Amino acid sequence: MSTAFYSHSDCRAHDMGPGHPECPQRLDAIGDHLRATGLDIALEMREAPPVSLSDAELAHSSRYIAELRDFLETVKQSGHSRAIDPDTTACPATWDAVQRAAGAAVAATDAVIDHDVDSAFCAVRPPGHHATRDQAMGFCFLNNVAIAARHALDVRGLKRVAIVDFDVHHGNGTEDIIAGDERVLMVSIFQHPLYPYSGAVPKGTNMVNVPVPPYTRGGEVRAMIEAMWMPRLESFRPEMIFVSAGFDAHRDDELGQLGLVEADYEWITRRIKDVADRHAQGRIVSCLEGGYALGALARSVAVHLRVLSGM
Repeated sequence: MSTAFYSHSDCRAHDMGPGHPECPQRLDAIGDHLRATGLDIALEMREAPPVSLSDAELAHSSRYIAELRDFLETVKQSGHSRAIDPDTTACPATWDAVQRAAGAAVAATDAVIDHDVDSAFCAVRPPGHHATRDQAMGFCFLNNVAIAARHALDVRGLKRVAIVDFDVHHGNGTEDIIAGDERVLMVSIFQHPLYPYSGAVPKGTNMVNVPVPPYTRGGEVRAMIEAMWMPRLESFRPEMIFVSAGFDAHRDDELGQLGLVEADYEWITRRIKDVADRHAQGRIVSCLEGGYALGALARSVAVHLRVLSGM
């Protein structure tokens, strides 16, 4: 069983300033831990290519893509950082990182569909699941998972795909893009109320939103996933599964107040993999979203990868 690990040095160059939680050191922590534990040897390390604008426009409006590109190119040429919203800042390296992050997700999708690898994990930044069809927000510029899912459907011809989002924050951008697209089932669990203060009422019948209160622990989260995600996933029979893998619901992470630990992420990944093995030929593409306590992030990514790779 082979698992590809997509990343790129451009993703590390994106920097939103001193003290920002979505920092380059997140990727360093993951890479250092994989090397220290020897897990890197079991993965196929691959460089992320830039995304094509035609693929980006599968999930975003052409006007938004043009405006975002112009804004980020202007920042690049100026040599100075500029805020795009109160939480999200672009630096001169951001446009290259944005293209690599989305490009990793698309390249991983092609590799998995082509049976080049069984599954893939994209260790990329900036993350994507808050980026709506027409707006950057919440550390996100392009919606990496939504672009990849639409690529699988519109370019590669799959009929049904699922998106699983276990970030502590609701994936409002992904929901905005795929709500009402019955080719996609999105299941998510997230703390509520918490930024972006949405998700309590799903925008479409193809959504299974599971908002949970602060201080919910792993056992309760597992029970809700089993009761609310699994029946819908089984009946939907996805041909491929995309994961918005946010690890900020970890009990050590200060951006949320949930109580998950590494064993919970291992269990969640196993349940996702069970569905993929039964219905999707094992095809999974997972993309890094949140996770800001560096040690907890690295350990959680490692258990996620061990399950994906069958170790």
